[in-house]
Amino acid sequence: MPSDTEKIALIAISNPITSGRINTIMKQKGWSSKIHSDGDEAVDSFVQLKPSIVFISLNLSTINGHIAALEMREINHEARIVFVSSKTRIKKVQDAAFSSGAVGIITTPLTLSKVDNIWHDIFSEIPDAPGLADLDELYPVIPIQQPPLLPMAPPLPISSIESMNVEPKKKEKNILRNLKISILIISGTIIIISSLIFFDFPN
Repeated sequence: MPSDTEKIALIAISNPITSGRINTIMKQKGWSSKIHSDGDEAVDSFVQLKPSIVFISLNLSTINGHIAALEMREINHEARIVFVSSKTRIKKVQDAAFSSGAVGIITTPLTLSKVDNIWHDIFSEIPDAPGLADLDELYPVIPIQQPPLLPMAPPLPISSIESMNVEPKKKEKNILRNLKISILIISGTIIIISSLIFFDFPN
């Protein structure tokens, strides 16, 4: 049995009702608890707190309870892990418990009597964890997605390129033509005005 200074339980369960119930039961036994619903965070707390008991469920965010339990056993081969499960998922939990060398399984709804019934088993000899040999393979492989290539714009037809080159030339010709017309008009106006001023009309 752990000493008074080591009475810390880690609760890694996503269901807040279940985790709260375990927390209450452990308080009645004089234990303090740390609750997580995230698998990675639970493993980090396991390293920091070095809890004497870990209550864990399969449904955790980031990594599931099976992988989290195996990581804890890899960190500390003396980790005492208790899986918590509903009766409908008991088969999967039994497989995970065997793989990670758990010391017990408790089904919901949790009661103090259920915890008391396995209390001796929790502090008995810790089984081997055969799943540690396959820990790397259990991690899901997430493929790296490359960003999609943007489609290349189709090449412009030769006629369009020629029109682009011809268009500025047409504009230049139009400007020159308009300038010439303007000069002719101004010149003609000056000549007419000059002739009216200097031409001697008879009375």
